[in-house]
Amino acid sequence: MIRLPRRLGAPAPGWTVDSDVVVVGSGVAGLTTALHARAAGYRVLLVTKAQVDEGSTRWAQGGIAAALSPDDSPFEHEVDTLVAGAGLCDPEAVRALVTEGPDAVRRLIALGARFDTDESGGIALTREGGHLRDRIAHAGGDATGAEISRALVAAVAGRAGIQLLENALALDLLVDDRGAAQGLTLHVMGQGQHDGVGAVLAPAIVLATGGLGQVFSLSTNPSVATGDGVALALRAGAAVADLEFVQFHPTVLWLGEDAQGQQPLVSEAVRGEGAVLRDDAGVRFMEGQHPLADLAPRDVVAKGIMRRMRETGAKHVWLDARDFGTEMWEKRFPTILASLRAIDVDPSTDLIPVAPAQHYASGGVRTDAYGRSSVRGLYAVGECACTGVHGANRLASNSLLEGLVFASRIGDVLAAGLPERRDPVSPSGDGVVLSPAARRSLQVAMTEGVGVLRSRDSMATTLGVLYALATTVTGDPQTKAWETTNLHAVATVLAANAKMRKETRGSHWREDFPDTDDEHWRVRLVSHLDEDGVLVTERETVPESLGAEAEEERA
Repeated sequence: MIRLPRRLGAPAPGWTVDSDVVVVGSGVAGLTTALHARAAGYRVLLVTKAQVDEGSTRWAQGGIAAALSPDDSPFEHEVDTLVAGAGLCDPEAVRALVTEGPDAVRRLIALGARFDTDESGGIALTREGGHLRDRIAHAGGDATGAEISRALVAAVAGRAGIQLLENALALDLLVDDRGAAQGLTLHVMGQGQHDGVGAVLAPAIVLATGGLGQVFSLSTNPSVATGDGVALALRAGAAVADLEFVQFHPTVLWLGEDAQGQQPLVSEAVRGEGAVLRDDAGVRFMEGQHPLADLAPRDVVAKGIMRRMRETGAKHVWLDARDFGTEMWEKRFPTILASLRAIDVDPSTDLIPVAPAQHYASGGVRTDAYGRSSVRGLYAVGECACTGVHGANRLASNSLLEGLVFASRIGDVLAAGLPERRDPVSPSGDGVVLSPAARRSLQVAMTEGVGVLRSRDSMATTLGVLYALATTVTGDPQTKAWETTNLHAVATVLAANAKMRKETRGSHWREDFPDTDDEHWRVRLVSHLDEDGVLVTERETVPESLGAEAEEERA
């Protein structure tokens, strides 16, 4: 039996503010949701963990996927998404993504986002792994996320009625006597009268807190990605799903065996432009492993790299983009080029050392097709949500699009009326906060036991470490301790569900169960904490999709 705390240890709120809608997070999903909520006429409080422009969105390199070309269609985008999701996508959510996606991108352009153009002046489109069409729009070569973030931050700044509260860590949900959301507690640093632990009262709370990359010792995610939204929702009794499906990006710049924390990404778009993977002997090892070879879906490429590394004993493989030439690198991939030059690699003449590292969480707070969680008044959007769009493995560059589309859908729900406003009740039970010293042990255990390669024994070992770390309670509530507590909660559910799923599917690779088992495991694992903090996991039937047929046809 796994038991987790139902609330964090924190001082009583020293101040209170009131709003209509609170949005937690400043990536594409959070910023877009704030704009839609304000357009519906509500007072909006936008809460950001760091500065408003420091969300995960700014780190996105490759681009945003949408059927914008006359040679493409939403149906083709849908097929590619379903195939990548390995049978676990929610067809309704995928259809919403691909049909509403093109207009969502056009609205983003209307807000001021500037995408790269081709010779005719249209949006330049490229291809990434798993896509059979050129449908990836990019900006600044490889700085798409930074451009989208710039445009949305500017739009929010120019919109009266959106209040910004920076350097604020969301702690726990406030609920009424029926369990509905009525606000949240948070800790704010350096904001004058709103400093320290306080409370925000509102009947609609939207979590857009991004990823959980810091659960692992190596990740492309920024340091603020500590799973705060998922952990907060768990403690509130909300359902979470698909946490076992963690995408490891195949081509992360290898910085040595002692590297840790956020790692530089070498975008999939580099392979989309023609770069290939090679082993130490120069062999293109992805040929013959999948019809798309180096441009296969990310889980296929990550597994191919790990297999070759295991066979040869190598610490990494090589990405060969020497044919690009310096001019193309400087124009198309300036951000990546700067990372390479920082370690004295010239990609015009040198091979690039790469290896898989944690990149994206396909699971999160379970929502319906309009962002509603299982707790009334609590919504989730973006990487911290599980809409069912990604299934067992996210298709490249669908994440930015998901943030835009489902933020708009939450806006539609809110525009129809806010949930009832009621007084929150005082939380019961003792709060818990773990020592920050536990973080490194947690990250190492997760990387070693629940990383790209998983087995019953490796995950049992990791869970043993997590159980032991649960006793490292500190009496000193502070940001690092709260983050560690959040990481521990998310890691525990992730590891437990990965151990439960006895098959290999998408980004979940079991060495002891190497085959996909549709008979028993074409289900979604949905978990929540009961009133005593005991983890309860149930199987949710996944609607049929055309994924399997499409995969056979494409093969």
